[in-house]
Amino acid sequence: MIRTAALFCTFICLNSISFAQTDSTIYKKVDQIVQDAKKQFAPDKRTKIVALIDANPISNNYIIESSIPEASKFIKSKTSSIPANIQIKALPDSSVGQKMHGIVNLSVANFRTKPGNASEMATQALLGTEVDLLQKVDGEYRARTPEGYISYVPASSIAAMDQESLKNWKSLPKIIYTAEFGKSLSKADPNSIRVSDLVYGNILGLLGEEGNYFKVSYPDQRIAFIPKDQAITFENWIKTRELTPENVINSAKTMMGLPYLWGGTSVKGVDCSGFTKTAYYMNGYIIPRDASQQVLAGQSVDILDKEGHFDPTKALKNLKPADLLFFASGKNSNPNARVTHVALYIGNGEFIHSAGTVRINSMLKEASNYDDFQTRTVVAAKRYIGTQDQQVQKIQDNAYYKN
Repeated sequence: MIRTAALFCTFICLNSISFAQTDSTIYKKVDQIVQDAKKQFAPDKRTKIVALIDANPISNNYIIESSIPEASKFIKSKTSSIPANIQIKALPDSSVGQKMHGIVNLSVANFRTKPGNASEMATQALLGTEVDLLQKVDGEYRARTPEGYISYVPASSIAAMDQESLKNWKSLPKIIYTAEFGKSLSKADPNSIRVSDLVYGNILGLLGEEGNYFKVSYPDQRIAFIPKDQAITFENWIKTRELTPENVINSAKTMMGLPYLWGGTSVKGVDCSGFTKTAYYMNGYIIPRDASQQVLAGQSVDILDKEGHFDPTKALKNLKPADLLFFASGKNSNPNARVTHVALYIGNGEFIHSAGTVRINSMLKEASNYDDFQTRTVVAAKRYIGTQDQQVQKIQDNAYYKN
């Protein structure tokens, strides 16, 4: 009897091990397929999503999230023969319903890497910016900005819209706020109550004019008034944009002294790549969000020696104003190290960047403002002006800004 019980126990244990091995094998297969899909369709998780968000080998249930139809199709074909319950959640999902579009409703909306105000800030978007709403989670939207960046923003920062509402909003003529800071008013009267604060680049619907004021509409249909000398019609602003080195540098210099803000892309504060992004935006162009993305755009400028290290003589010869300089942390870093910082070259060995504050430093050892340069390693330089690259795009050519 004891022997029979022992044999029974051995049978059960061996079968448990067998099931565990089978479940583990299935998990590894599913995970590998997801990794293959990520590598092929979503190498940058900041702009595209393919993820295994729930895996239960015991119940043999797997949930995969994807913002890319091609990736979903790939995963479905590769997992069709796997004996498991595999669900692919396409984004946008049912949590946003028909309201898959949103317009930023604050002067500056903060987007974070995860839901919650304690999470790391990823980026910002200005009032009037259109975003894609992919998912609603605990009172926040997972949204995609015009440069493709995906992160979380409080629902209160966004006016959610269905296709018809978006069409109505886009059909309105627009104004863009051109003063650095200011406010909109409840009446065409400087002593009236403020409706909201405003910063450079904010876009609102134009309803008409009253004396020296534009009458405007917010995405959530609030009505306000803005002094005419602080704004211009969006159409006329676009016409006045000319992407020249001088204009980009002048725009950059208007941000001198602004505080460094991780994730910042507005005149309230900028990080290094938010600063370069904003300088180009002020001149009518949308460029990638992060330094590690910006380095992949534009035309390469030769500033390195044969060993791949920074060559100041070559840099002085080949760089032009408004070129972007890319750095890795540490003066002894490998030249192929990950890009962690970006600056805007302004000529004569000097560059402007956001590091503590927006300021100017030099790459020349004899210069009094050289000190910051020696703490970093220059690994690349790129030229955006005069190059044909879809990653450096006129605002009017971007789908999120077209009527």
